Amino acid sequence: MKIICIGRNYTEHAAEMKAEVPEKPVFFLKPETALHKGYEYLMPEFTQDLHYEAELVFRISKPGKSIEERFAMGYVDAFTVGLDLTARDLQAECKKKGLPWEIAKAFDFSAIVGEWLNISEFDIEQDFHLNVNNQIRQKGKAKNMLFTLPQIVSYVSKFITLKIGDMIFTGTPEGVGKINGGDVLEGFYGKKSVFKHVFR
Repeated sequence: MKIICIGRNYTEHAAEMKAEVPEKPVFFLKPETALHKGYEYLMPEFTQDLHYEAELVFRISKPGKSIEERFAMGYVDAFTVGLDLTARDLQAECKKKGLPWEIAKAFDFSAIVGEWLNISEFDIEQDFHLNVNNQIRQKGKAKNMLFTLPQIVSYVSKFITLKIGDMIFTGTPEGVGKINGGDVLEGFYGKKSVFKHVFR
């Protein structure tokens, strides 16, 4: 199982990060060890600036390579809301030196995934949002993504064979921010809570 993450897939988030809007999907990988399970999250000691990035996450249901866009949804069976956690201070240091960002993105437990929902419930018009201490901090819709899920699946599969259980994080809307000890983060799809975690 691998975790595929799409970057800069919402125009407003690219702007808040002072980054160019990409012409093609930009993706990076997290290892299986990035997946976090459980209610409590112990914050890593190697960063002083851990950020949340709420995203729609989709699960691959069968192997595929060089998938055509028109067939892409046939390779997805479930979705949810998740968190792509980022050590922003380490990322800034890497950017400054022109180095890869894995240290800031792919560390252990840097991917939180909510309860899986059947893909038949997916609606590009439906809101997803993140609450931090019961206040909405991020809100987005799939229809506002620069690259649609079929475009993402097709593009990524040109380079990497997709396998059963792989996850695709589809990018975060604007509103990313720092997580502090004691914060409770809860992810929603519509009115349904799909994850809730307390950070220690």
